[in-house]
Amino acid sequence: MDFKDYYQTLGVARDATAEDIKKAFRKLARKYHPDVSKEADAEARMKDVNEAYAVLSDSEKRAAYDQLGQGHHPGQDFRPPPDWQPDFRAPPGRGYSQAETADFSDFFAELFGRTGGARAPGPDFQARGQDQHAEVLIDLEDAFNGAARQISLRVPKLDDKGRIALDSRTLNVKIPKGVREGQMIRLAGQGGAGFGDAPAGDLLLEIHFKPHPRFRIDGRDLYLTLPVAPWEAALGGVVPVDLPDGGQLKVRIPEGAQNGRQLRVRGKGIPSDPPGDLLLDLRVVLPAAETPRARELYETMARELAFDPRAETGV
Repeated sequence: MDFKDYYQTLGVARDATAEDIKKAFRKLARKYHPDVSKEADAEARMKDVNEAYAVLSDSEKRAAYDQLGQGHHPGQDFRPPPDWQPDFRAPPGRGYSQAETADFSDFFAELFGRTGGARAPGPDFQARGQDQHAEVLIDLEDAFNGAARQISLRVPKLDDKGRIALDSRTLNVKIPKGVREGQMIRLAGQGGAGFGDAPAGDLLLEIHFKPHPRFRIDGRDLYLTLPVAPWEAALGGVVPVDLPDGGQLKVRIPEGAQNGRQLRVRGKGIPSDPPGDLLLDLRVVLPAAETPRARELYETMARELAFDPRAETGV
């Protein structure tokens, strides 16, 4: 596949401003538009011009194209790296249809995919900016107490001369109490810049939890392996459980509880609406027979309980 130089197609320098690009497009559109042009190759040239303008007039696509095309020349054999992806993701419903990409080259499809953008715009085109996505890792405790986080983003933008540049932005984000794994937080107007006078898109923050040393998260529910002593399992009892919000819960262990039994404490999971549950998987932990007294107690149990753990299995 040959590399396509979109700057050469429009006849502009690589540091051309947005206004330079728009003027070049208008000039070439008047020259090659099939309805008015008498050039023999007008239709093909107009397709190339539309494709070049679709990329260079979009700040995000232009930044991705500049990033990938460094050091390449027109007609040079080109393949993007296998793991290359643009630094933006088009949200669902904002992509190309097959009909809309029929006039775009394989080079364009290889860079941005058959579903990665919007149709080639005209010079007076206006459109709301694309919604952008980012992932945010939070602690489980943040879902119980709420939190404020700072996130840093690197996004393409136009400078005061209309040239493309990468801009670093720091945003203060409020993590609401009760947030769930996979939940989206929408920051209005913090996404991609609008085209023309249209407003910017939104920034969608997808929430994910960092691994927790004690709890496993499943939707709104929390799972915890709860160690209990043999006498707590046999006789029953009340044991404390520390919760992610810093509080403590008293849990009653039923008499005769077996290893692996699961207890459900309703409403003690993630405090959403409705709140999730806390599920406790009991794990009976045996004390080691490391002292003479401990060995004596185990020997007494062996003599007096006459307990065979394999009786019901026939082993």
